[in-house]
Amino acid sequence: MRAFTNRTTRKLALAAALAGAGLLLTACGTDDGMSGMDHGGTSASSSATASAPAAAGDTAPGGFNDADVMFAQMMIPHHQQALEMAKLADGRAEDPEVKKLVTAIEQAQDPEIQKMKTWLKGWGKPESAGHSMGGMMSDQDMKDLAATKGKAFDQKFAELMIAHHDGAVAMAKDEQKSGGNATAKKLADDVVRTQSAEIAQLKKILDRL
Repeated sequence: MRAFTNRTTRKLALAAALAGAGLLLTACGTDDGMSGMDHGGTSASSSATASAPAAAGDTAPGGFNDADVMFAQMMIPHHQQALEMAKLADGRAEDPEVKKLVTAIEQAQDPEIQKMKTWLKGWGKPESAGHSMGGMMSDQDMKDLAATKGKAFDQKFAELMIAHHDGAVAMAKDEQKSGGNATAKKLADDVVRTQSAEIAQLKKILDRL
């Protein structure tokens, strides 16, 4: 009887020990799993938050009108030509201020082109509609610019870019007046402000060259 009791006691003790160990393992596994989920959720949330501003910056939410569409359709090729002119400065420009201005044009206008392309895609409109644009250089103008170097390039670049910027500012002012989309009008404000300042700078460069 005593042997039976001892065996029973040992079995119960062993069962209790195994049950406790099982609960401990389960608890540890649950903690690790939840911890992993928390970190994963935090990481995903941070990633989404980080990418949201870039996506929002490239879209033009809200309503739009024909003036907004025309502004984007005209400004894209206008900016593209400005970038072509800026590329010609490589190996040709001599004046440090001209070189600095070229860099500023490239850094500002390329991202603006991408934004406007995204707007048009979102609006279901084509990128090009054959509009007539002020300030655009002719093929001969571009060839003449490419044929110069040093101070002669700096002078011609400044003259042509002043006319080019004048055309962009005029288009932007039309958008300020007639556009309906707040994001597009904000870009028009930026164009008027930055390119008007660059026109003034280019005129000063011409005066001293």
